[in-house]
Amino acid sequence: MAPQRVFSGTPWETAVGYCRALRVGAQISVSGTAPSDGQGGTYAPGDGYAQTHRCLAIIEDALGDLGASLADVVRTRLYVTDLDQWEAIAKAHQERFGDHPPVSTLVKVAGLINPDMVIEIEAEAYCEPAALASPPEAPAMTRRAIFGRPIQPNTYPYGSTYPPTTAQDLDEGCLD
Repeated sequence: MAPQRVFSGTPWETAVGYCRALRVGAQISVSGTAPSDGQGGTYAPGDGYAQTHRCLAIIEDALGDLGASLADVVRTRLYVTDLDQWEAIAKAHQERFGDHPPVSTLVKVAGLINPDMVIEIEAEAYCEPAALASPPEAPAMTRRAIFGRPIQPNTYPYGSTYPPTTAQDLDEGCLD
Protein backbone atom coordinates (compact mmCIF):
# COMPACT_ATOMS: atom_id res chain seq x y z
CA MET A 1 0.00 0.00 0.00
CA ALA A 2 1.41 3.38 -1.01
CA PRO A 3 2.04 5.92 1.76
CA GLN A 4 -0.29 8.94 1.96
CA ARG A 5 1.23 12.20 3.18
CA VAL A 6 -0.48 15.31 4.53
CA PHE A 7 1.14 18.73 4.73
CA SER A 8 -0.16 21.63 6.79
CA GLY A 9 1.66 24.23 4.70
CA THR A 10 4.00 25.58 7.35
CA PRO A 11 7.40 26.71 6.06
CA TRP A 12 9.08 24.31 8.52
CA GLU A 13 7.86 21.28 6.56
CA THR A 14 9.67 22.38 3.41
CA ALA A 15 12.76 23.73 5.18
CA VAL A 16 13.28 20.64 7.33
CA GLY A 17 11.87 18.05 4.91
CA TYR A 18 8.97 16.39 6.70
CA CYS A 19 5.21 16.03 6.41
CA ARG A 20 2.57 16.68 9.07
CA ALA A 21 1.22 13.13 8.96
CA LEU A 22 1.89 9.89 7.11
CA ARG A 23 -0.47 6.99 6.59
CA VAL A 24 0.60 3.49 5.54
CA GLY A 25 -2.33 1.10 5.61
CA ALA A 26 -4.12 1.46 8.92
CA GLN A 27 -1.14 3.07 10.73
CA ILE A 28 -0.97 6.88 10.90
CA SER A 29 1.98 8.79 12.38
CA VAL A 30 1.73 12.51 13.11
CA SER A 31 4.93 14.57 13.37
CA GLY A 32 5.76 16.53 16.46
CA THR A 33 3.15 19.28 16.42
CA ALA A 34 3.96 22.63 17.97
CA PRO A 35 1.36 25.30 18.83
CA SER A 36 1.82 27.34 15.66
CA ASP A 37 -0.46 30.31 15.10
CA GLY A 38 -0.34 29.67 11.34
CA GLN A 39 1.60 32.90 10.72
CA GLY A 40 5.04 31.71 11.83
CA GLY A 41 4.53 32.61 15.47
CA THR A 42 3.44 30.80 18.62
CA TYR A 43 -0.22 30.41 19.59
CA ALA A 44 -0.91 31.63 23.16
CA PRO A 45 2.74 32.14 24.17
CA GLY A 46 3.55 30.51 27.51
CA ASP A 47 0.03 29.05 28.05
CA GLY A 48 0.34 25.24 28.28
CA TYR A 49 -3.44 24.63 28.41
CA ALA A 50 -4.25 26.69 25.29
CA GLN A 51 -1.17 25.40 23.45
CA THR A 52 -2.17 21.77 24.13
CA HIS A 53 -5.60 22.42 22.64
CA ARG A 54 -3.99 24.12 19.62
CA CYS A 55 -1.58 21.22 19.02
CA LEU A 56 -4.42 18.71 19.23
CA ALA A 57 -6.55 20.79 16.83
CA ILE A 58 -3.71 20.72 14.27
CA ILE A 59 -3.32 16.96 14.80
CA GLU A 60 -7.08 16.49 14.42
CA ASP A 61 -7.04 18.33 11.08
CA ALA A 62 -4.19 16.16 9.77
CA LEU A 63 -5.96 12.97 10.88
CA GLY A 64 -9.16 14.15 9.21
CA ASP A 65 -7.30 14.62 5.93
CA LEU A 66 -6.32 10.93 6.20
CA GLY A 67 -9.80 9.66 7.07
CA ALA A 68 -9.25 9.35 10.82
CA SER A 69 -10.11 11.27 13.98
CA LEU A 70 -8.85 11.79 17.51
CA ALA A 71 -10.89 8.72 18.49
CA ASP A 72 -8.43 6.65 16.41
CA VAL A 73 -5.35 7.91 18.28
CA VAL A 74 -3.59 5.09 20.13
CA ARG A 75 -0.54 6.98 21.48
CA THR A 76 0.47 10.53 22.29
CA ARG A 77 3.85 11.86 23.33
CA LEU A 78 3.89 15.25 25.01
CA TYR A 79 7.18 17.16 25.15
CA VAL A 80 6.90 19.89 27.79
CA THR A 81 9.32 22.67 28.76
CA ASP A 82 7.56 23.75 31.96
CA LEU A 83 6.47 20.95 34.31
CA ASP A 84 4.75 23.49 36.54
CA GLN A 85 2.04 23.49 33.86
CA TRP A 86 1.59 19.70 33.71
CA GLU A 87 -1.87 19.80 35.35
CA ALA A 88 -3.22 22.33 32.83
CA ILE A 89 -1.68 20.34 29.97
CA ALA A 90 -3.14 17.09 31.33
CA LYS A 91 -6.56 18.74 31.66
CA ALA A 92 -6.54 19.84 28.01
CA HIS A 93 -5.40 16.37 26.93
CA GLN A 94 -8.18 14.74 28.98
CA GLU A 95 -10.80 17.10 27.51
CA ARG A 96 -9.89 15.93 24.01
CA PHE A 97 -9.37 12.22 24.78
CA GLY A 98 -11.57 11.54 27.82
CA ASP A 99 -13.96 9.20 25.97
CA HIS A 100 -11.21 7.37 24.07
CA PRO A 101 -7.92 7.71 25.95
CA PRO A 102 -4.74 6.65 24.16
CA VAL A 103 -1.57 5.52 25.86
CA SER A 104 0.49 8.60 26.58
CA THR A 105 3.88 9.83 27.74
CA LEU A 106 4.76 13.29 29.07
CA VAL A 107 8.46 14.17 28.94
CA LYS A 108 10.27 17.28 30.17
CA VAL A 109 12.57 18.80 27.58
CA ALA A 110 15.05 21.67 27.85
CA GLY A 111 13.46 23.69 25.07
CA LEU A 112 11.50 23.77 21.82
CA ILE A 113 12.07 25.62 18.54
CA ASN A 114 10.55 28.84 19.94
CA PRO A 115 11.21 29.74 23.59
CA ASP A 116 7.55 30.72 24.19
CA MET A 117 6.34 27.22 23.21
CA VAL A 118 5.51 25.11 26.25
CA ILE A 119 4.50 21.90 24.47
CA GLU A 120 4.92 19.83 21.32
CA ILE A 121 2.84 16.67 20.72
CA GLU A 122 3.38 13.57 18.56
CA ALA A 123 0.52 11.18 17.86
CA GLU A 124 0.01 7.74 16.40
CA ALA A 125 -3.34 6.47 15.20
CA TYR A 126 -4.74 3.21 13.92
CA CYS A 127 -7.64 3.44 11.49
CA GLU A 128 -8.55 0.97 8.75
CA PRO A 129 -8.71 2.67 5.33
CA ALA A 130 -12.28 3.11 4.13
CA ALA A 131 -11.86 0.41 1.49
CA LEU A 132 -10.90 -2.10 4.19
CA ALA A 133 -13.19 -0.88 6.98
CA SER A 134 -15.99 -3.35 6.25
CA PRO A 135 -15.33 -7.04 5.68
CA PRO A 136 -15.89 -8.36 2.18
CA GLU A 137 -19.32 -9.75 1.53
CA ALA A 138 -19.49 -13.53 1.83
CA PRO A 139 -20.23 -15.41 -1.39
CA ALA A 140 -23.82 -16.49 -1.86
CA MET A 141 -24.48 -19.99 -0.61
CA THR A 142 -26.38 -22.54 -2.63
CA ARG A 143 -29.62 -23.56 -1.03
CA ARG A 144 -28.38 -27.03 -0.16
CA ALA A 145 -24.78 -26.66 0.96
CA ILE A 146 -22.46 -27.50 3.80
CA PHE A 147 -19.45 -25.21 4.29
CA GLY A 148 -20.16 -23.68 0.89
CA ARG A 149 -20.08 -27.02 -0.94
CA PRO A 150 -23.24 -28.27 -2.63
CA ILE A 151 -24.82 -31.36 -1.14
CA GLN A 152 -24.84 -34.23 -3.63
CA PRO A 153 -28.29 -35.41 -4.65
CA ASN A 154 -29.41 -38.75 -3.27
CA THR A 155 -28.50 -41.30 -5.95
CA TYR A 156 -28.96 -44.41 -3.82
CA PRO A 157 -31.25 -47.07 -5.27
CA TYR A 158 -34.66 -47.46 -3.70
CA GLY A 159 -34.58 -49.92 -0.87
CA SER A 160 -30.86 -49.60 -0.26
CA THR A 161 -29.44 -48.86 3.16
CA TYR A 162 -29.82 -45.14 3.90
CA PRO A 163 -27.87 -43.40 5.25
CA PRO A 164 -24.81 -45.06 3.75
CA THR A 165 -23.12 -47.39 6.18
CA THR A 166 -19.97 -48.42 4.32
CA ALA A 167 -17.12 -46.32 2.95
CA GLN A 168 -18.01 -47.46 -0.55
CA ASP A 169 -21.51 -46.02 -0.17
CA LEU A 170 -20.30 -42.60 1.02
CA ASP A 171 -20.01 -39.59 -1.29
CA GLU A 172 -16.26 -39.09 -1.66
CA GLY A 173 -16.71 -35.31 -1.86
CA CYS A 174 -17.61 -35.22 1.83
CA LEU A 175 -14.44 -36.97 2.96
CA ASP A 176 -11.85 -34.30 2.18
